[in-house]
Amino acid sequence: MAWVSPTSSSSSAIALPSKFTSTSQHHHLSSPFSSSFRVLCCTGSSSRSIPITSHLKFSLHDALDSSGIQTSHAREAREGFCSQIEKLSDIERETSISINRHVDLGKTALYIAAEDDSLVSHSSVPLPVDAFVDRLDDLSMGYCSHYNSASRSSPENFLDSLENYLYDKKGFRRSNTKFQLEPRSLYLHTVLTHRSGSLTMLSLIYSEILKMLRLWGLLDFDVEIFFPHDFHSLPRGYHKLKSKESDHSHVLTSQALLVEIVVFDLHLLRLLNIG
Repeated sequence: MAWVSPTSSSSSAIALPSKFTSTSQHHHLSSPFSSSFRVLCCTGSSSRSIPITSHLKFSLHDALDSSGIQTSHAREAREGFCSQIEKLSDIERETSISINRHVDLGKTALYIAAEDDSLVSHSSVPLPVDAFVDRLDDLSMGYCSHYNSASRSSPENFLDSLENYLYDKKGFRRSNTKFQLEPRSLYLHTVLTHRSGSLTMLSLIYSEILKMLRLWGLLDFDVEIFFPHDFHSLPRGYHKLKSKESDHSHVLTSQALLVEIVVFDLHLLRLLNIG
């Protein structure tokens, strides 16, 4: 099995399995940044976890360390990211984010943000990943007080209630990043803070809330998240049993989500002359 590793780029994308570069519903990693990647081949079954951290190359981090810039926090964030994605089997990569079980996608996105924050700001204090995980959990917990008997009357009413909570009461909105990259809309911690984010980040937050509600026993039916392809719609949930064939192209898998995050991350780092 092959893993993608960096030659010089700081992006956490370098730890993604090479299969992540092959296809996505929306982006391909092969261009325009293919020159920043090289492939390391490892033996073993693709269905089992492979210790990615043993193959990590910290070329950029080593160069920064040699120039007197500490990268210990960035390295820790990279290792945290890898500890999550090495749990992805072939099946998990193609699994919808709304039913993902083995990988904490919220924490994975926060590790990407933590590495970039450390490399850009050179702060002596790391981004508090666990604190933002708690904030994400608090967002899910907040829905419990919004939840009522009417919400339980049908799957459609439940999802309408959840979206009213997320988009109306909490005020999460979609930012337009097609023509202008806005860093705070592309990193999970700033989206949680400012409540404005990319379609990918809003989909991630929606899926994390669904995950917690299922764990707490409030969600007892299968939900899929509709990932729109236009520039203004919001992610919406729908009852999976009532899905249509045309909905399949709007399903966001764990692999596609990570590719979306990484592609935007690479764009940002190139603009900042980090990649």
